[in-house]
Amino acid sequence: MIVDVHTHIFPPEVIRKREHYFSGEPEFRLLYGSPRAKLAAAEDIIESMDRHGIDYSVVFGFPWKTGEFLARHNDYVMESAAKHPSRLIPLACLDLFSHSCIQSAEQYLRDSVAGFGELAIYGATGDLALATANFSLVADMCRQSRAVLLVHANEPIGHSYPGKAPFGIEFYYSLAKAAAGTRLIFAHWGGGLLFYELLKKETPETLGNVHYDTAASPFLYRAEIYKAAAGIVGSPRILFGSDYPLIKPDRYFEEMKQCGLSGSQLDEIKGENAARIFGLKS
Repeated sequence: MIVDVHTHIFPPEVIRKREHYFSGEPEFRLLYGSPRAKLAAAEDIIESMDRHGIDYSVVFGFPWKTGEFLARHNDYVMESAAKHPSRLIPLACLDLFSHSCIQSAEQYLRDSVAGFGELAIYGATGDLALATANFSLVADMCRQSRAVLLVHANEPIGHSYPGKAPFGIEFYYSLAKAAAGTRLIFAHWGGGLLFYELLKKETPETLGNVHYDTAASPFLYRAEIYKAAAGIVGSPRILFGSDYPLIKPDRYFEEMKQCGLSGSQLDEIKGENAARIFGLKS
């Protein structure tokens, strides 16, 4: 079984006229302002899954600031998953800076989403105290309902790129502490947070429930990251995520093979681990 835990889909109207959604949405404009930035609809991802042998994809939208955009996008994600129940697993996006964030999260759980993601704080603008307080409350809801929480993280050093937040490892570690006991997935290898699991004290307890996805890995790390990460946290805590439509799945699979993972480790990373977390059947 192959499961892609990190994919983005957009309503067709956003894909057709993305420029209509730039006003009041600086993060969306930053990430998708260029016509070369790929946007995909539900039917696009199904076609890609068939072509690359992907059994399930976890799908989500974008953390819009405009409430109407956010609600419509989440509706589209849930409608798409309902249309393809044996292929797509929906997560709901949230605006952590919104005072209605918790009310929305409660409703989405009643609507049977599998959890929330990709939750992202791309910058320090806005009420960061409100955003982190909302995150803690959402994490508590996920802990109680056994929902999944997928959180954006990025490495604090290296080249700059659109969407790279100005936060260090300490910030993501604080989120992990707030979400202790949840089914927590840190995107993009946790921004390098996984390397700190080599520390003796505190980190095993704080990070023991964390899984790390591989989204955008070919753009960020050498292929050796797979072997190194498996040696630090164990292959059962690594999840294949493509960041679709950013990079084709085959590129990830080739890098996994290059680094010398065993067949059982490949099976775990490519799908078995995600199947366990999301309760999927072969």
